[in-house]
Amino acid sequence: MVNEPNEFYDTNRDFTSLEAWRKCREVKLFFSNKILPCLPKEEKFNLDFQIRKASVSSTANVSERYGRYHYQEGIQFYRISRASLYELKDHLISCFDFKYIGIELKQEGEGLLETAKKTLNGYINFVKSKIK
Repeated sequence: MVNEPNEFYDTNRDFTSLEAWRKCREVKLFFSNKILPCLPKEEKFNLDFQIRKASVSSTANVSERYGRYHYQEGIQFYRISRASLYELKDHLISCFDFKYIGIELKQEGEGLLETAKKTLNGYINFVKSKIK
């Protein structure tokens, strides 16, 4: 969890007010602070790089969608963000399979990923309802 004062977010003006962005940010910070430090040096340009890319993509696509004003155009960004979460789940499983992390971190990560995915699915369903 990210514990910060409420004034960090300008909830009246930008994408940081979106629950989907906040949940994806929690995932990004979890991987950055808890998973990446567990990886051996030989993974620096492999798994490490892929995890960084996917975790940043999860928040970046939600924020980019915020700047799009048409529902049809914007829904694709939520879908890309969701795909990045699935990619991160696979990387989490790989980290566990390769014995870089234990079951506790795996389960914590799976919980965060599931929450973020459900939140994004809610946004996707909402946007779909506006298109019809």
